Amino acid sequence: MKKWMYLIAPTVMLGAFMFLYLAESKEAEIKDKARAAELAKTKALEEEKKKIAEEKARLDSAKRSAERAAEEAKREADKIAKREAESKRIQDETDKYLADSAAQTKKISDLELQLEAARKAKDQASRESFDLLKQVERAKVERRNAEIEIARLTEILARRASDSSMTRMPTPPPPPAAK
Repeated sequence: MKKWMYLIAPTVMLGAFMFLYLAESKEAEIKDKARAAELAKTKALEEEKKKIAEEKARLDSAKRSAERAAEEAKREADKIAKREAESKRIQDETDKYLADSAAQTKKISDLELQLEAARKAKDQASRESFDLLKQVERAKVERRNAEIEIARLTEILARRASDSSMTRMPTPPPPPAAK
C-alpha cells in the first residue's frame, strides 16, 4: 500500500489543484475581460481626449497662424508706410536742395558776372593809371631834357659871350708914368 500512496496523494492534490486552478482561471479570465474592457474604455476616453486636444490644438494653431499672419501683414504695412514716408521725406529734401542749388547757382552766376565786370573795371583803371604814369614820366623826361637844353644853351651863350670881344674887359690903360 505504500506504493499506492505515492500515486493517490499526488493525484488528489492534482485534482484539488485543478479545481482551484480552473475556478481561479475563470475568475482571472473574468478579471482580464473586465480589465480589457476597462482598458478599452480608458483607451477610448484617452482617444476622445486626444482627438479633442488635437482639435483644440489645431484650432489654436489656426488662430495663432491667423494672428501671426495679421501681425505680419500689419508689420509689413507699417514697414511699407514707413518706407514710403521716408521716401517722401527724401524726395522733399531732394526737391528742396535742388531748388536751393538752382538759386545758389543763379547767385553764383550773378556774382561771377559782377566779378567779371569788376575785373574789367580794374583792368581799365590799371590801364588808365599806367597811361597816366607814362604821361607823367614822359613829361618828367621832357622837362629834364628841356632843363638840360636850357643849361646847354646857357653854357653856349656864356661861352660865346666870354669869347666875344664885347664882353671882354678893355685892357687897362698903362699906368701913369712916374714922374
